[in-house]
Amino acid sequence: MRTEARWLFAVALRSILGLLAMTASQQVALAQAQHVRWDIINLAFTTPLTLSAGGMAFATARNPTSLKIRLTGSGTFVGPASAGTSGAVTGGGTWETFSGCPLACVATANGTYVVTKLASWKFANFQLPVVNDLIGPNAANGNAVLRIQYSDGAEGTLGIGCHGPGAPDGAVEGVIATKDEVTYWDAEAPVAGVNANRTAFHLE
Repeated sequence: MRTEARWLFAVALRSILGLLAMTASQQVALAQAQHVRWDIINLAFTTPLTLSAGGMAFATARNPTSLKIRLTGSGTFVGPASAGTSGAVTGGGTWETFSGCPLACVATANGTYVVTKLASWKFANFQLPVVNDLIGPNAANGNAVLRIQYSDGAEGTLGIGCHGPGAPDGAVEGVIATKDEVTYWDAEAPVAGVNANRTAFHLE
């Protein structure tokens, strides 16, 4: 009986220590500046799922809802411990706008964009390691808002939300954007079996 009790105690102790280590890593991540990579990702429907850089995502405007934008991109930023803004950013991607959606989406313009500033970043938690992640370790859930400059001279923002494995309720998955006065407010939801509208953060 004593041997069994000692074994149970050892198992319980290891479990508690594991939980404490996870909690400590979350607290450390929250207490210091975070170097973050963001991506609009590809998702291959393998077993397990495989994610990589280079995907695309869509967002739709309102008033009217026939306006849509398609975005690709990746980059990095430093999220200050103060949770404020930061000019330590890199990256960008491509954009294309459409009208007449959803029945007959007609392309109206396209180009590239560059990230100019981090407006906000909120780390939620680290993702559960259940996918084949070709981008790197330390995948994280959260949201970020980036200031961007479009190649046609327009200014705007890119909002990125990642609701990956283990994310808390309420986090969006996908992108939203503004381009001058147009607000692409509604992130197009990801659909099972369709490689679009997914994002990822990785803490470096």
